[in-house]
Amino acid sequence: MIDANIASNVVSSQIDHAKWGGVIPELASRKHMEAIGRVVDQAILDAEIKKSDIDAIAFTRGPGLMGALLVGVSFAKGMAQALQIPIIEVNHMEAHILAHFIDPPVPKYPFLCLTVSGGHTQIVRVDAWDQMTILGQTLDDAAGEAFDKAGKIMGLPYPAGPLIDQLARDGNPVYDLPQAQVKKYHFSFSGLKTAFLYFLQNQMKQDPSFIENNKADIAASLQHAIIKALTKPLVLASRETGIPRIAIAGGVSANQGLRKKIKELGKQENWEIFIPRLEYCTDNAAMIAQAAWFKFDAGQFSDWNITADPRLKVNEHPSVS
Repeated sequence: MIDANIASNVVSSQIDHAKWGGVIPELASRKHMEAIGRVVDQAILDAEIKKSDIDAIAFTRGPGLMGALLVGVSFAKGMAQALQIPIIEVNHMEAHILAHFIDPPVPKYPFLCLTVSGGHTQIVRVDAWDQMTILGQTLDDAAGEAFDKAGKIMGLPYPAGPLIDQLARDGNPVYDLPQAQVKKYHFSFSGLKTAFLYFLQNQMKQDPSFIENNKADIAASLQHAIIKALTKPLVLASRETGIPRIAIAGGVSANQGLRKKIKELGKQENWEIFIPRLEYCTDNAAMIAQAAWFKFDAGQFSDWNITADPRLKVNEHPSVS
């Protein structure tokens, strides 16, 4: 396989959702439509190429919001047909994992990847770029959602995860929050969110200024509980599979507390750790391009009748032309 290089990586963020306290699907779709042409043009400009130099166009098939996915699929098809080049569908969650191959050092197979985002929390065994198996996943809410919902309870703006991470650096995990008991390598965060709500309500009854006066310690305690819930199954999975190569991916992998804990566990468990650059943690085009590169090299192109799949699963094989 010839090495691939990222020539440009343009990101258009949607900050309009903050005032609503979460992502509004219709608004997200509309913003995608407004931005996609401009973003593609800028990416081509930054890469210093012409449209005629493009050999294939990749797009995210899923999982994700249906409307936003459809914008990408439709644009990719239109542009590819105009240029008379093939299209390549990419699984969003697999792309997060394959982002580890953008820059060296890259993990050797097999490795375990803790993939953590606002919508997903999974432990994935990766035996090859196209051979992934979910060993464990959340039974209810994702870790990223737990961060954001708990932050909302604290009065923090959306998205609250980065703010909690920042506050936690100045605090200590002095408040004990309960951990859900789940089987094997799975996760659960709904109970933690409820316990966190009740904890703050009880404290506020005694001291109405409790949150304001103890934000850093509250954030540190919440983050400690979520990270503990994430890493306990990961340690078990590594020990029982005998796989010492550990990667983290997804938006929550940008969390400094999680990164620090993974590094500490790496020394304790004798792991080989792989953590992507911050720009490749949150959703980005580079990870989609990297995932598509593997398929391009293998000659795996998508049928023109392909459409978005908001519930696309890891290792769900594509319709190849």
